[in-house]
Amino acid sequence: MSRLIIVSNRVAPISEGGPAAGGLAVGVYDALKETGGMWFGWSGDVLASGQPQIQLEEHGPVTFATIGLLRRDYDQYYRGFSNATLWPAFHYRADLVQYDRHDFEGYRRVNGWLAHQLVPLLRDDDIIWVHDYHLIPFAEALRAAGVKNRIGFFLHIPFPASQVLLAVPTHHELVKALCSFDLLGFQTKPDLRAFCDYVVNEADGSVMQQPDGLTRVEAFGQTLFAGDYPIGVYPDEIAELARAGERGKPVRTLKATLHGRKVIMSVDRLDYSKGLVERFRAFERLLDQHPTQRNNVSFVQIAPPTRADLHAYQDIRLRLEAESGRINGRYAELDWTPIWYIHRQYERAVLAALFRASQVGYVTPLRDGMNLVAKEYVSAQDPEDPGVLVLSRFAGAAQELTGALIVNPLDIDGMADALAMALALPLAERVARYRDMMAQLRENNVSVWRDRFMRDLTQIGDKRRAALPLRSKAAHEAVQGQDQG
Repeated sequence: MSRLIIVSNRVAPISEGGPAAGGLAVGVYDALKETGGMWFGWSGDVLASGQPQIQLEEHGPVTFATIGLLRRDYDQYYRGFSNATLWPAFHYRADLVQYDRHDFEGYRRVNGWLAHQLVPLLRDDDIIWVHDYHLIPFAEALRAAGVKNRIGFFLHIPFPASQVLLAVPTHHELVKALCSFDLLGFQTKPDLRAFCDYVVNEADGSVMQQPDGLTRVEAFGQTLFAGDYPIGVYPDEIAELARAGERGKPVRTLKATLHGRKVIMSVDRLDYSKGLVERFRAFERLLDQHPTQRNNVSFVQIAPPTRADLHAYQDIRLRLEAESGRINGRYAELDWTPIWYIHRQYERAVLAALFRASQVGYVTPLRDGMNLVAKEYVSAQDPEDPGVLVLSRFAGAAQELTGALIVNPLDIDGMADALAMALALPLAERVARYRDMMAQLRENNVSVWRDRFMRDLTQIGDKRRAALPLRSKAAHEAVQGQDQG
């Protein structure tokens, strides 16, 4: 059996129930344990000097291969192009894009260097699965080194519309690099459609829908395949974590402090893409327009720190602290704090229990590839008395979780109305919405996501031989017109 080689920017530490054991970590680690293989990537160490060396660590059939980065490489590859250029652009924040050609050169250099480190560890029949925006040029670098293995790529964040991607000066080089993979995976059909639009309209390429649902792409002299693979969770496992934590100290403390008040719960990394400021203001609007909710509901926002050395993240933290202080100053009473803003990280088991203890899950990013918090919130609910999910239409999860109350995160009044509706929704409707979403989560759990992608990547040679003629640009535009109509 072929080994599976996972390549990601960070190699996640695996600790059962720990904070890092989320979607990517759980899904790919299970696959590695089943097939045997290797997880390769940055260790998280930043070195002042020297020559970083690969560290190999065996855990049963899985080898963890990690390597540090020099400070210059970290600054250009990670802080620079990955997170100051690609992250804002792919999340539709062209106004926050910072571009420096030296950072892009560093991004490509580090991808090439990492690929060079991996090559000696590969076997001829290995299947390579590369993850996320940090590693877009990785397959191109492997191909240049003579690697002929099947290589897949999955983008965990959104793929932006062409006119947004054009804000990145090196957009052409990025999409060309993507075309060195055999299979591209996107979270949603709109993301896949955006990639195909770029190929046809900006790269003079061609796309063709295949009978098996994949899209055949021809661009930059390459032929590859692309599809949408919405990542999932293990809903029953999360439900068990939530049940086990119901009597734990965090939940007991929360309930004792609230004295029977309802809870609106949010958990997000501290990031400008998450719509946190808009979320705070919509909660304020709820208290303003629905006075009966005052002293009857509290909003708990858990926002662990992330990328604290980037100015944009320092700014969003200061804005949130100011907003929570202002709103609490306006509405708080001696025995009631409207907003609990918590700037720290909790383990998954604790979060699952807190989700179960809350009446509303409040997940309203301005743009998100999927957002597994939405799926975890639903999974954690008590089937007999479930809470209600308020979800942004711009989260990939909104394509599946139609039982949520779907909102536009820029519509402050609309979000306030949705919160009021969620707090008042009758039990029968809450149960019906919950059951509908749980059925979807079980049908498309993280194993299904992983197995679909691996099946398609494994069979990619057969798909190439069976590929149909490509669709012309005119035909593509005609089909897009039908889709929009």
